[in-house]
Amino acid sequence: MSTIKRIKTGDIVKVISGSNKGVTGKVVKVLPKEDSALVEGVGNKVRHIRPTMLNPKGGKKDIHVPVKLSKLVLVIDEKTSKTSRVGYLQSVDGRRVRVARQANNREIK
Repeated sequence: MSTIKRIKTGDIVKVISGSNKGVTGKVVKVLPKEDSALVEGVGNKVRHIRPTMLNPKGGKKDIHVPVKLSKLVLVIDEKTSKTSRVGYLQSVDGRRVRVARQANNREIK
């Protein structure tokens, strides 16, 4: 588990492996302890609920399953869906900023 999380809430990401390969979506929440993230439109599953005294019919419940961060890559240009790895550089005023490696270290907003 890495200590630096390169994907943040609100980023547009693309899934690079698995059954949802090629799907892009917005990051809803990052779960650093699980090294995963919840992405809009990815990981929607159905959980079957067994009958109980409170819910005698049972039924189905929609859940949102997180995706591992290693399967996600940041989209830096939404029109062409160009992706890039994320790095960190020190700016002139001393802040640590995220940069897109495939875009010649352009700062990510």
